[in-house]
Amino acid sequence: MTAANTAFPSQTADDPDLLAPFTRWEGTEALSALQLSGLHCSACAGIIERALLNEPGVLAASVHAAAARLSLRWQPGQTTLARLVAAIERAGYGAVPDVAAQARMLRQREQRQALWRLFVAAFMMMQVMMLAAPIYWAAPGEMATDLVRLLQWGEWVLCLPVLLFSATPFFRGAWQQIRQRQLGMDVPVALGLAVAFVASSGATFEPGGLFGHEVYFDSLTMFVSFLLAGRYLELRWRHRAAQELERVAAKMPEMVERIDSAGRSEQVPPSRLRAGDLVRVCAGQAFAADGRVERGQSSVNEALLSGESLPVMKNQGDAVVAGSLNLDAPLLMRVERVGADTRIEAIVRLMREALSQKPASVALAERVAGPFLWGVLLLAAGAAAWWSYWEPARAVWVAVSVLIVTCPCALSLAAPAARVAATGALAKRGLLLRRTELLESLCEVDLLVLDKTGTLTEEQLHLRQHWLAAGADAALLEQAAALAAHSRHPLSQALVRAWPDASADWTDLQELPGHGLQAMDSQGRQWRLGALAWVGEGVDPSAGLAQLAFGCEGQVLLWLQFDERVREGAAEAIAAWHAAGLGTLLLSGDAPERAERVAAAAGVQRCIAGASPERKLAVVAELQAAGRKVLMVGDGINDAPVLARADASVVMGRGALLARAQADAVLVNEQLAVLPRARAMALRMRRVVKQNLAWAAAYNLACVPLALSGWLPPWAAGLGMALSSLAVVANALRLARG
Repeated sequence: MTAANTAFPSQTADDPDLLAPFTRWEGTEALSALQLSGLHCSACAGIIERALLNEPGVLAASVHAAAARLSLRWQPGQTTLARLVAAIERAGYGAVPDVAAQARMLRQREQRQALWRLFVAAFMMMQVMMLAAPIYWAAPGEMATDLVRLLQWGEWVLCLPVLLFSATPFFRGAWQQIRQRQLGMDVPVALGLAVAFVASSGATFEPGGLFGHEVYFDSLTMFVSFLLAGRYLELRWRHRAAQELERVAAKMPEMVERIDSAGRSEQVPPSRLRAGDLVRVCAGQAFAADGRVERGQSSVNEALLSGESLPVMKNQGDAVVAGSLNLDAPLLMRVERVGADTRIEAIVRLMREALSQKPASVALAERVAGPFLWGVLLLAAGAAAWWSYWEPARAVWVAVSVLIVTCPCALSLAAPAARVAATGALAKRGLLLRRTELLESLCEVDLLVLDKTGTLTEEQLHLRQHWLAAGADAALLEQAAALAAHSRHPLSQALVRAWPDASADWTDLQELPGHGLQAMDSQGRQWRLGALAWVGEGVDPSAGLAQLAFGCEGQVLLWLQFDERVREGAAEAIAAWHAAGLGTLLLSGDAPERAERVAAAAGVQRCIAGASPERKLAVVAELQAAGRKVLMVGDGINDAPVLARADASVVMGRGALLARAQADAVLVNEQLAVLPRARAMALRMRRVVKQNLAWAAAYNLACVPLALSGWLPPWAAGLGMALSSLAVVANALRLARG
């Protein structure tokens, strides 16, 4: 049974419930998200898109090659999804719904197969080189002819698994590209491997014949191993991004308590919820749908969704959104929106739309790849034709030499080797790169855009200052902290952190959601810690900041003011960006007063507050339209769309999984001072890449004429290619020292 039939039974196209996890409906049109396998380069994306656009009922098809994701717009009345997936398979690729289970199985199968191919190629390469070494080291006439032939026969046998198993993706990809009349990197690679193997086999079977007596099985196996290693690393990076995106689902409850009209409760999965259902959400649980509070009162943490740093009090009739966390007390919620209609899914959709836009560098690579590859093939064919006329015995080897010497091995290693070295150096400093393209992007950025809560500021609130009523004892601070230790409310925990060793004898402890804590002291007096209006009478001196009041029997004796704290080293990091001539912007969903105060404390040049995820995305789009290159640093789910849209993006180490899935890098140690150092490293890397490219170009300019003239035999071309690659790698390793 094919993958398409397994993942897309015939009734799927007629059942909206089965399509719902990966399909969005717009009138009579369906927009489905599929996970792809088998992609190796940007040319694969074009092949899949053209194969689908030739099918009836397909309105649009967009493949994001880096994420291996397909966005497919189609009309169910004219076709079925099973038929469209079959078209993808006929083009030589795989597809499953973009949901966690099936996509994860597809990734595991693809990664396991890629690892086996790499292992076989690398192991056989070492064995072939062991057999080839004596032939290279022996002086002319020192080794018997029959012994040389025996070693070459051994190399031929060991090369077969590499060609028939490990190199299969190159030949399959070349065949698919030729069938689709699209030239990709697999075509010259497969041609070079085939020509080298056939010529080496001819020299092995008939020494001194048409193909001469030299064999290059060691070069062939080494070439396959290097290419497979690069593809395997790229595959791991792509799979890791997909895994983190899927972990977002772990933040949502697996089961929900639904209350029926008779008052009975039942546990159901969130997918079974419908608008109008009544759901009980206990303290500590996340909301599984958007809705309104039917009964109860509690504070809700919406920081990851809205950017608001403080818990929000929810009373009867107030709106709550999926993905937010109920903190204090159970709530009854009337469901209004479920599934794809919820706020969190809207944010995910914004992120995917931003991510689906192909960067200019990818489009440029697609335009340049075709002419370059045609030039390589025409050059080799022209050399073979010329020598076939003048000296037919050397025609094949001259063509092989040209293919080997023009193989963009050093050129292809120039940037990746430098990126790997720079990536390792940054990892030691606490910045883990998920997409190494960030290093190129950092060289171009001219504006640093920061989120506030959890990014520019620490996640936890801290006690800023306090006021005592006239005649009040300073020991009240310790008493208040001892009472706060009995609550998990963020403000109470901030007070406990300020006085961790506080102790007092409290009895009859009660926590009233929306109000605070109350208890009796040893003298039988009632004390309260919480909202000012609930604790008692008094003048509010806190200028609208987050606060707690502490008092006895209706009289406020202590006011406590809490605020966010700018991260240690943040001001210095901002100053370093300014010293480099770069701008800074604070883009926050928090209240304007708090955002502007934090921006001033950190030295940020400009502040935009009260911004929704849509507004954040629009601001960055406007900046990019004006020619600015944006580096976005955030941590929440509400930052995910703008992280995907920005030219470069970094997420804090404890940030939301969805934000981490879309960022180019994760700042594990959460020290913003690493960012200006990362940009300095990126500039160094760009210089090293330019040096490597200059060396590779000089090597080609020097060796290509020698190969065309027949003065560069294939073994020398292979040796030159290896030495050129080693020189490029050695130069790049200088970056690893940091």
